Amino acid sequence: MTDTERSGSAVPQEALAEATVSRRRPAIGLPKCQNPAEKRFPLTPEAVGVLTREGFSVIMEGGAGESIHYSDNAYVKAGARIATRRDTLGADIVIHLAPLAVADIRQLCRGAVLLTLANFNRGQAREVVEELVKRRVVNIAIDLIADERGNHPFGDILSEINGRSAMTIASGMLADPVNGKGILLGGIAGVIPCEVTVIGSCLAAMAAARSAMGLGAVVRLFDDDVYRLRTAIRQLGGGVIGSSVHPHALENALRTADVIVVSDRTRPLPLEGNTECLLKKKVLVFDLSNSPGVAFPGMREVDLGEIDAEKASTCSSFALYNAAASLCGNRRTCFVNPGSAVPRTTAMALSDTFVTLLGQIAPRDGQGALTPLCKGVEEATLTYMGKVVNERVAELAGMRFTDIRLLMSLS
Repeated sequence: MTDTERSGSAVPQEALAEATVSRRRPAIGLPKCQNPAEKRFPLTPEAVGVLTREGFSVIMEGGAGESIHYSDNAYVKAGARIATRRDTLGADIVIHLAPLAVADIRQLCRGAVLLTLANFNRGQAREVVEELVKRRVVNIAIDLIADERGNHPFGDILSEINGRSAMTIASGMLADPVNGKGILLGGIAGVIPCEVTVIGSCLAAMAAARSAMGLGAVVRLFDDDVYRLRTAIRQLGGGVIGSSVHPHALENALRTADVIVVSDRTRPLPLEGNTECLLKKKVLVFDLSNSPGVAFPGMREVDLGEIDAEKASTCSSFALYNAAASLCGNRRTCFVNPGSAVPRTTAMALSDTFVTLLGQIAPRDGQGALTPLCKGVEEATLTYMGKVVNERVAELAGMRFTDIRLLMSLS
């Protein structure tokens, strides 16, 4: 025993320093969308605040939130850093709903994660996909992501917004006394309400039908799948008239409809002759399908997002609908992308889902920007580490398809 121990006095000892590990999470880049037809933005300032508190750094291009009426200052207060477009494209994870231009893709980091919509009708498909493959970008289509119950969190949000906004726009266009008919969608006591024909019974179609019923319109719902139609009618409750896509019944409904909404259509309507000749003058047609033009192939498509871009500086929101209606003239016109008319609602609805997704795919240890993908995200991946892993994208780009499950098993 030492003299110190005998005396009972304590001698301070050096403590071992605790090893610390960096917990920086990946940087998220939010470039400004330069596509005039896409006004939707992925994150609100509130969502950015949640992400920065979770350890993410958010880099945002100046003015990127203007389309949803949020200033740069609102995002800075939430913890974002305003930077150049090049800086945002150089982040670990880049979120950009519309297709990125080839020049922008070339500025992405090798191995970066790019979150977009599927955009299967993207222009310059081969050049875009080749550049994604060359830079080994992990391109995930958010609208294709599925959860463990088979639901599509992002896709379902966008579908519901499309359906509801289509009826809101239709109501305004019908009420326009110059370009429309000057009538209320729902009518009043003593005046017959408008008729709305909805073809399809997916989430977008049901959202449109529910909104039309709420406004007092007469709603007819058609679907090829009787079981899905029965489920839709049960969920919508009384008031909707349901029918299978029988040629005679559908033809009669199209002849008297004031508004037609088509969704989830993969083959032409089973009608003989020119279907468009059946329709009333100034009927409003909305196609909510992922690939519009199947039901009414002869109609000119008008993207409501593009009209918004052209008229935003001089027109009010109500005048926007008038401008869209004036494009019809004597020609039949089909309106697409109605959700672009309510980009702020879309941003608020998508934000919470983005926060959840980013928490799942981004590790906390700072060792890269992607953890092993769950099955629902795997199936939504278009390109992965230098390979095209989506069959449809491979076909559009004329490139070889590789099964992502094989790549994941080797990683």
